[in-house]
Amino acid sequence: MRDLSENVVWAIGAGSGIGAAGAEALAGAGARVILSGRRSEPLEEVAAHIRQAGGEAYAEPLDIADGAAVAALGESLAARFGSLDIMLNSAGINVPNRSWGGYEAAGWSNVIDVNVKGAQYCIAAVLPQMRRQGEGLIINISSWAGHYDSPIGGAAYTASKRAMLAYTSFVNMEEARHGIRACAICPAEVATPLIDKRAEPVAPAVKARMLKPKDLGETILFVARMPASVCVNEILISPTWNRAFVGDAEPEPPANAP
Repeated sequence: MRDLSENVVWAIGAGSGIGAAGAEALAGAGARVILSGRRSEPLEEVAAHIRQAGGEAYAEPLDIADGAAVAALGESLAARFGSLDIMLNSAGINVPNRSWGGYEAAGWSNVIDVNVKGAQYCIAAVLPQMRRQGEGLIINISSWAGHYDSPIGGAAYTASKRAMLAYTSFVNMEEARHGIRACAICPAEVATPLIDKRAEPVAPAVKARMLKPKDLGETILFVARMPASVCVNEILISPTWNRAFVGDAEPEPPANAP
């Protein structure tokens, strides 16, 4: 397993959910973590939690839909820290109205601006430094929706997560010669704050059976610890009780239950 001590990680979308869990897991393994997201307050809270646990973390607020700002921060971090070893791209949004029947141009365009264009800007921002180093790892958080159509994710979100898969594949095709590798992690439902923004509320019992951010944090850490000679191209992960398979059916009691 690769030693992550002193590795510089740029964790994007790190104010909550999967991004925060991934940042905390990587910091716990000794990495120096820069946290980015739109709102400074949650970033500072995550950074404080990491520092209290003995890790090193810095908050750098950023709107990844602003391509110029992403490029400028990428250059600044490379100059400041001397390397960018890992980028965790976990930023993502969705809209409550996810069907064509509820289409709202502004909301759907915002999904594309953040999930597609934002991911593009972030990857482009780290590649120059990773090429100079001759090594680097990009971990993109895609989705089960990147592979499978479902009304749960909706059209715009599904399209955006398929784009994330394409970005990841092309990094591996084009940048392996520079020692750069990428992984797309594709989780099914995860109990993050994004769940609470659905048009139809999710029952607590259903949330309890979903993946947890900590599960994804451990998955991210697994990928990051792989030797530089190993490229984990993609991970498709779901809760055992995967609603894409079982729908809204309730779990059956164990066969040996009284």
